[in-house]
Amino acid sequence: MRRILIPLLAACAAAGLAGTLYLVFYVTKLEQNLFFNQKIFYWHVPNWFMLFSMVFLCGGASIGYLVKRNPKWDDVAHAAGELAVLFGAIGLVTGSIWGKAAWGHWWIWELRLTTSLILWLTMLGYALVRRFAGPGSEPLCAGLAIFGMVNVPLVYFAVKLADKLGQASAHPKAKVVAQLDASMKGTFWLSVLTFALVCALLFLVRIDAIRDARRLRAVRERGLDAGILEP
Repeated sequence: MRRILIPLLAACAAAGLAGTLYLVFYVTKLEQNLFFNQKIFYWHVPNWFMLFSMVFLCGGASIGYLVKRNPKWDDVAHAAGELAVLFGAIGLVTGSIWGKAAWGHWWIWELRLTTSLILWLTMLGYALVRRFAGPGSEPLCAGLAIFGMVNVPLVYFAVKLADKLGQASAHPKAKVVAQLDASMKGTFWLSVLTFALVCALLFLVRIDAIRDARRLRAVRERGLDAGILEP
């Protein structure tokens, strides 16, 4: 099944990326205020959608691992956590570019941006602990993933929370997607679908690699126990 699914996802994702690029630069009309600069929106927002989905998957799988102690749950969390770092980095970079065009600043320490950075740093810490802490770090990683998952609603509702606290927010209070022109909406949702396909493809490839590495470690440990291999 994987032999068919992964190439199919890759082909669909490639077609989606090509179609999105064509629509963004040749079909979708310019926004009245930001003009050409607004087009980064079609990559910025979908990447944050993927970040949120991967953080929730990582946190949910981490809870499953803590309850069941089944390494399969930990493998899912591991793959999702790494992808959260990737999509979060893309989201922060594209957001800074958009911010420079819209606000005149690469970065503003307002509530949504600050909580977004905290979320990404949490997932980066998760990935670093997984990489360098070694065996036995799984419960600590699970705790970081759950903390990141809890932080997602804070990022999402940060604009409304800032308004209630009387703080200024660079992000608009209204829902941007709902105000888009019909052609812009079509391009936007195609971009979301495309990045979802890319995310699913990367997730499947990465989880296969993680499980292969786990099986290889298990074989090595059995070899060491049997005296076949040397430490």
